[in-house]
Amino acid sequence: MTAMRHLLLSCDAVGGVWQYSTDLARALEPHGCQVTLALMGPAPNEAQLAEAGMIPNLHLVETGLELDWLATEPAPVLVAEARLAEMAGDLRADIVQLHTPALTASGRYSCPVVAVQHSCVATWWAAVHGGTMPDDFAWRTDLVARGLKHATLAITPSAAFAQAVRSVYGVTPLAVHNGRDFVVPAGRQMQDYVFTAGRLWDEGKNVSILDEAAAQLSVPFLAAGSTRAPHGAALTLDTITPMGALNATALAERLSHRPVFASAARYEPFGLAVLEAALAGCALVLSDIATFRELWDGAAIFVDPDDVKGFATAIERLLQDPASRIAAGQSAHDRARRYTPASTAAAMAAHYATAEQRAAA
Repeated sequence: MTAMRHLLLSCDAVGGVWQYSTDLARALEPHGCQVTLALMGPAPNEAQLAEAGMIPNLHLVETGLELDWLATEPAPVLVAEARLAEMAGDLRADIVQLHTPALTASGRYSCPVVAVQHSCVATWWAAVHGGTMPDDFAWRTDLVARGLKHATLAITPSAAFAQAVRSVYGVTPLAVHNGRDFVVPAGRQMQDYVFTAGRLWDEGKNVSILDEAAAQLSVPFLAAGSTRAPHGAALTLDTITPMGALNATALAERLSHRPVFASAARYEPFGLAVLEAALAGCALVLSDIATFRELWDGAAIFVDPDDVKGFATAIERLLQDPASRIAAGQSAHDRARRYTPASTAAAMAAHYATAEQRAAA
């Protein structure tokens, strides 16, 4: 029988890291993992608290620590590292998993550290803008670089993103695909509209291209997610109808009608919203970037991320050909079944064991 392992797992309640962390914690129970979830940044909402409360092997701690990507200088991130290292010691954690390598920039932990790089500003900048990064990005990149050196193991959610990390930092993390258990109501009639979801305000999501394409479509185009970032950035939409943030139940209901799902992202380390749409049986029209090719090649239609007409044409063809649309949705669904929390947890549990062996050596 596998010995109980105590994992200290950092996360936030703002974006996809929350869903990743709670799904992972739940799936780690059969692997003998007790998880303390160290929440940074804004407090969780009632639905998130209820979700965490239903995971038997999870204990949630609201740390009050400043979220790394909302910090305006290095000091709060280094303070957060010190506090998390202290927590790990107090809890006698066997292993720490961090949602960014920046939280081990000083190497303070006394137990093995697995740093999962869900994204970073340097790879984001390279994909979205290119050229010299602003000063605000430079110190963040430095913390991540230092953290990658101190981490026992580094993980990314796709091999494509691991290569992007290598191009910036000279370190190649291991790739472990994300997973999602996402159940949608059955028996809903397919409806004619287009849908996207995510951090709409993020330039990397490239939603402005979809907004232009929406003006050329014969059906409505809806978008779930915030158009305003926590730090103030905002997106204005001319044609797409913004729906605001949807909880998991509302999102499942919306996707149960199997709209055509589109993403024009220039930067996407994995793409949880795409996976959720695929699990619902939505036909996928995606930007032709390395991550999406890795995950969805043969199960999606690909368009250059800057090709407005290309997106409009690909989407409209699916809308006008229901049989092809249903077949494309089935292909996406079949592919999505590869990406489960159980497979993610199995891979991570194996990496925890490797990290512990390395630390012992």
